[in-house]
Amino acid sequence: MENFVVIGFFVGLGMLFRRIKAFPDQSAQAFNMLALYVALPAVILLKVPQLQLSRDMLVPAVVPWAMLILSAALVAGAGRMMRWSRETVGVLLLIVPIGNTAFMGVPMVEAFYGGQGLPYLIIYDQIGTILIFALYGSVMLAMFGSEGKVSAANVLRRAFFFPPTMALVAGIALRGWPYPEPLVRGLGSLGGMLTPLVMTAIGFQLRIRLSPAVMKPLGFGLAIKLVVAPLAALAGCRLLGVHGLAADVAIFEAGMPPMVTAGALAIAGGLLPELAAALVSLGMALSFITLPLLYLII
Repeated sequence: MENFVVIGFFVGLGMLFRRIKAFPDQSAQAFNMLALYVALPAVILLKVPQLQLSRDMLVPAVVPWAMLILSAALVAGAGRMMRWSRETVGVLLLIVPIGNTAFMGVPMVEAFYGGQGLPYLIIYDQIGTILIFALYGSVMLAMFGSEGKVSAANVLRRAFFFPPTMALVAGIALRGWPYPEPLVRGLGSLGGMLTPLVMTAIGFQLRIRLSPAVMKPLGFGLAIKLVVAPLAALAGCRLLGVHGLAADVAIFEAGMPPMVTAGALAIAGGLLPELAAALVSLGMALSFITLPLLYLII
């Protein structure tokens, strides 16, 4: 669990940086962009050639879509039963089904399953989370947000030109070509920055503000994301007789907290900023408790 201690160190470092005036308010965004455009694509380029195409790959490709259907159905049903406002249901539908499977997922999977779990994470993130975010997320924003409608062409363009997606395509295209050793070392150095950058950014922006008005939908949304979804994935895999590292990583990824970018998209779309920010912030904080527990259960 040494890697988990390292994660906690960088989260604490980010919280410390937030109190130092030398670090501007936009520091977390800078850390995230460097991770998104440099470190995460480097990890993908290194790990994609290690992918062994097999039936095991179906599990991390299918689980995120199954969790999307389950989460959206539970949110829609609860919204009707509890008569939540349209904006509240919109925030939950947009944020709850989409997990932080890359930024939070990479360091967490590496901490608990080692580097051999990362190829399965890449499948879960790229075939599942990224496509769900681009397609489903855009539809939800169009239905509930203030922007009105969304262009299918723009959605597909954003999905394809997303840096990690481009790295995935490049990595698949280069599978038959061994990387030169200097390139391997360079990609390894860049990819090694991912955990420090992401966890420092999380600590920097970890602000939890709660008001009574958001408590019920907040608690319901986080219960689905952090508890119900991963346990449902676990039950489904075991009932179908699916075991092994691919299934374990997929179940673990199903328990990741809400995606930061999905929360930002909800806020930008005019959907209850307080609830959106609380889902992301409190979700990240609680995941440091729920993910180790989930690992033990798996």
